[in-house]
Amino acid sequence: MKKKWIFIALAFVVLLLVGGRWLYHEIKYNRFTIDKLPEKQDLKKVVTVDKLQDNYDVIVVGTDPEGISAAVSAARNGLKTLLIEGRDREILGGLMTIGWLNSIDMNWDNTKPNTSGKEKDHLNKGIFTEWYKQTEGHSFDVTTAANAFYDLVAAEENIDLFMNVSSIKPIVDTQDENTSVTGITVTKSDKTEQDIFAKAVIDATQDADIAADAGVSFTIGREDIGDKDSRMAVTAVFRLKNIDDKAWKLIAKRLNGDGDPNTGVSKLSAWGYGEEMSAYEPLDEERTKMRGLNIGRQLDGTILINALHIFEIDGLDPNSRKEGLEIASKEIPNVVKFLKENFKEFKEAELDSIASELYVRETRHMVGLYRLNIIDLLEHNDKWDRIAFGSYPADIQRTSPSDGGAIVVHPIKYAIPFRSIVPESVDGLLVVGKAASYDTLAHGSARVIPVGMAEGQAAGAAAKLAIENNITFRSLAQSKPLIAKLQETLTDQGMELEPFELEKQQFMKHKAFPGLRAAVYMRIAYGDYGREAFNLDNVSNMQRMVNQTGGVIMMYPSYFTGDHTAAVKGIKDPTEKPLSLQQACFTVTKALGLHVTKDKAQAELQKKGLLTKDTVDMIENKEELTDGDSYMILKDVVESLVGIQFDKIAED
Repeated sequence: MKKKWIFIALAFVVLLLVGGRWLYHEIKYNRFTIDKLPEKQDLKKVVTVDKLQDNYDVIVVGTDPEGISAAVSAARNGLKTLLIEGRDREILGGLMTIGWLNSIDMNWDNTKPNTSGKEKDHLNKGIFTEWYKQTEGHSFDVTTAANAFYDLVAAEENIDLFMNVSSIKPIVDTQDENTSVTGITVTKSDKTEQDIFAKAVIDATQDADIAADAGVSFTIGREDIGDKDSRMAVTAVFRLKNIDDKAWKLIAKRLNGDGDPNTGVSKLSAWGYGEEMSAYEPLDEERTKMRGLNIGRQLDGTILINALHIFEIDGLDPNSRKEGLEIASKEIPNVVKFLKENFKEFKEAELDSIASELYVRETRHMVGLYRLNIIDLLEHNDKWDRIAFGSYPADIQRTSPSDGGAIVVHPIKYAIPFRSIVPESVDGLLVVGKAASYDTLAHGSARVIPVGMAEGQAAGAAAKLAIENNITFRSLAQSKPLIAKLQETLTDQGMELEPFELEKQQFMKHKAFPGLRAAVYMRIAYGDYGREAFNLDNVSNMQRMVNQTGGVIMMYPSYFTGDHTAAVKGIKDPTEKPLSLQQACFTVTKALGLHVTKDKAQAELQKKGLLTKDTVDMIENKEELTDGDSYMILKDVVESLVGIQFDKIAED
């Protein structure tokens, strides 16, 4: 009998070993596809107030998630709050519910190991978590999301909600060269106007429209990295019908279990098809391109697909946005035809509709008291006035069909300072969301919804503190005792804002890290997912130095009068030739327009103070420079020419 049980046990072990991969796949697969989905909710009618008061404690403009969070926070802190919408909208949630961006770029807490097999913990918590728990998760049914947003607002007696006004303009008061926003002028649908005053205004519009009209300073698109005429692509999300359980199982089977981090599936979400969609030929090759599919399942047998990039659209221009939707209406039926012809899971799919609002990733970047920058993300910086944390990759989407986009860095954790929602030169106003005070590259991470909702919650609590102490937001931003009080209040109200310090990553311990810091800031070094691409010991080549110098020139064009490409003129296959110190210095002198020979280039740069002896001495092999070596050379040149100190940019 004992031998029999031993045999059975051994057979069971063999079964597990042989079928383990299958078993894992089936458990994971069934978990995400067989579970019974919730019933689809009926969309709740949004009820607004009949009459607007002439005065409020706080006015929040914009009913995107950031505005909802700000209004709920202000109301819970005892402030009479007006939440008002200037777009033609009938439900709350903006981009997520009307633009159908139903899969959240989550702000996971990467500092904690995830051993539960369940969803990872996320940062900030607070009002975002309250809303999140009322939905299906990081991909959700848009009706569920809209109802959850409305429930948050409707539960607060201190909120007056008013939708669909024709225009909203700030009331601006200027005294003794001090500019302050004191309220808004509303043009209603019947064309009547009303001035509404407030002790604080929070701009939660997608593009900081109120702040711009009030005279707040901004950079536009990629202006701050020397690429002022471009910005990230916009997207029109579209909806397919006839996607039943069988079709979803086929999607899951295609994407699940192959170990590729760019593909995956969960209960209501799927992502992948990147290689497959590269075969798609757009009707408009100059204005559109497909990326991999981000698929969000709905509870009515439809799916939402975020995948079509549309280029050269100005998100600040209504006519340009209209043009974007027109381009989408012509391109998307062709995309659906491609899906039906090439994938059996989409064989029965039909185009149901296209979202009425574009997903505009990038317009204005406010100039606030502090501009969050890419070095903050690279070094995982905390801030004394932290009001939120971020961790999402700095994801820079395509700017043209020929551009591949980039993951600049993949931060573990970094802090958003209160100063980044405070305009530099205008009082009475806070700006939350993707138009807050971020540099372009940092914006690639900080623009996500969970960060924006945390900022909104902080803004509502800050309004209470500023009003109580009869001080401006700019004064509040300079007071460490009051900021500590703000953080205490937010913690008591469900947020997690403890200071942190992470162990330095391996690349941060490298002797060439000062060069990498500069290179990332100047957009000539990208880190990719998991921070694996920062290999500073990678051997460089002649052409790479030319390309890197070109990136520096784009950012600081006025300092370079020469032709850096002349450094490889007549050289066959410069990508195959190792980069020597002489050649690197020669490339720089050519860029500067200095007329020196290759053998004199290093001496000339050192003579002019453009290259330090420390950097030269650091280079171990002067005939085969590494990426780290070339970054150090370019750092020296730019610091001397421009007067910038890269190690000071992200100081607290």
